[in-house]
Amino acid sequence: MIRAYVERSGESLPLARAEVIAAAEALGGGGVTSPAARDSGELVPVDLPDLAVVRSLAGRLALARRCLILLGARKEGLDGLRDAGREGRTASVRRLGRPSGGGRDPGIEDAGRAYTATGGRIDLERPERRFWLADERGLEGAVLEEVAPVDRRSIAGRSMRALPFQRPVSLPPRYARAAVNLARVRPGDRVVDPFLGTGALLAEAGLLGARIVGIDRDPAMVRGALRNFAHLGLSAEELRVGDAGTIERSDPSAAFDALVSDPPYGRASGTGGEEARNVVERVVPRWSEGVRSGGRIVLVLPGGYEPLGMPWRKILHVPVRVHRSLTREFRVYERASRVL
Repeated sequence: MIRAYVERSGESLPLARAEVIAAAEALGGGGVTSPAARDSGELVPVDLPDLAVVRSLAGRLALARRCLILLGARKEGLDGLRDAGREGRTASVRRLGRPSGGGRDPGIEDAGRAYTATGGRIDLERPERRFWLADERGLEGAVLEEVAPVDRRSIAGRSMRALPFQRPVSLPPRYARAAVNLARVRPGDRVVDPFLGTGALLAEAGLLGARIVGIDRDPAMVRGALRNFAHLGLSAEELRVGDAGTIERSDPSAAFDALVSDPPYGRASGTGGEEARNVVERVVPRWSEGVRSGGRIVLVLPGGYEPLGMPWRKILHVPVRVHRSLTREFRVYERASRVL
């Protein structure tokens, strides 16, 4: 295992940290307890099998900026820069949290001198390597090297306005990807959303290589989700029209690895006039029965009620403002261990 650090974006530090740890677990690694793991900082430390997996982690994340490894703390970091400079490649040196600053930063000046002292060259526009100075508690003055950036532009390119089928209530792709990461979705996993909508959540699961199954009572939504999937180069294992509270599973013997859903929260969300809470409490427990042992359920819900009881145990809930007038909770459930 190697230690990597993920720089979070500033959208929701608790949700971003939970996303990083769950995604690392999906890749065979896990989170680390350390001073740098505090929610008040920018960096989340994780242990992963190798550098290739660190790059894979960057490819999964939404609420982050980059994945890094530690070059060294203080003096060791400067020594590491001198060693790296001997390759004669171009590099940039910046401070985390201030990517465009540092003109008169003594730490950056020292790091730049260390790198160029042995033949390295500074190029802030198109560097071959990128180094970052940290101010985190426990990492003060440390030098880290960027392994891979998070492709935030690609995530933004999947926003609702960029898709052929659009509805204003759809979950933004960065939050949809975070929810799928919380479910620890892996390639080949079978993932269900009983409230399909525009397909935002299942699209992110599909982009991670999952087999996707969706249900919606509105035929227009199912047709629209199909259009969005096709636009993203995805195909669904199964999409069905009907009330997910009464429709039967096509193959009861085929378990799901995860259930991810952003259920309706108001009458405008296509509940057929039924109270949204009642719909959720009818549907979610029923489809949770098809989730295998060890699988996860991730729901994005307003506060105030709990749709799942035993054997499901809520292990995480993070409130996030999704829209200007709407705050939702990202909730993660696992099956509780049997108590004898």
